[in-house]
Amino acid sequence: MNTTRSAIELNARASSDFEAKLAETTALLQQAARDYAPLVAGDAPRVTQASSLGAEDVVVSHLINSLQLDIGIFVLETGMLHAETLALLDRLKATSRAPVEVYTPVNESVVQFVSAEGKDAMYKSIELRKACCHIRKMEPLSRALAGKDAWITGLRREQSGARADVPLVDTTDATRVKVNPLANWTWGDVWHFIALHKIDYNPLHDQFYPSIGCAPCTRAISQGEDFRAGRWWWEDEAAKECGLHVNQSSSLEKAPA
Repeated sequence: MNTTRSAIELNARASSDFEAKLAETTALLQQAARDYAPLVAGDAPRVTQASSLGAEDVVVSHLINSLQLDIGIFVLETGMLHAETLALLDRLKATSRAPVEVYTPVNESVVQFVSAEGKDAMYKSIELRKACCHIRKMEPLSRALAGKDAWITGLRREQSGARADVPLVDTTDATRVKVNPLANWTWGDVWHFIALHKIDYNPLHDQFYPSIGCAPCTRAISQGEDFRAGRWWWEDEAAKECGLHVNQSSSLEKAPA
């Protein structure tokens, strides 16, 4: 008998103040859509959602679509994503009311890096791993955010110690505002909402992948491990960021060439 339990069965537990959190999140997304609406009719909105297609991000995308907000969605297709993630991306593109843009790395940069350092360069040193992240994520991110005054993420304070101070609205970056509408949500809240609305999600979550990135840099975790223990698991905890959620103006200046 198959006793495997889905991510919904394992995690869907709403906190006692979930309805208040949902109201807060809804209001924040609606405010962002108003504050960063196109300045000229017909132009693209000045706010966009960054989606890695993880559990938090599919919740945010669902809210953007169900509330019919004028907010776009973008995905960084690094060239190293799991097949399950790519399949979910195709389904999102086919069903999303909001436009979904896909940004890929510059092919020549990828070819040169792999030729010089090898396809497993990320395991050799933090510097090489971050260089790979820069080519596959940071440079495409700069294109995705060009001309935007704000962006929306699925960051939550509960995710890890490094993200414990995530504010609902982050204005520390002089380049653009970062909106984190799920900052106060628990992992149980996320899965409660997914279950409630029957939201399509990455099946890797059912295989104990709470945080899903590039295939070579992501593994399943064991019970009791940190949410992000499966990301860059061979590195020290303090190094576990690719740069996406570091101050953008400074991270782009410091990113390796």
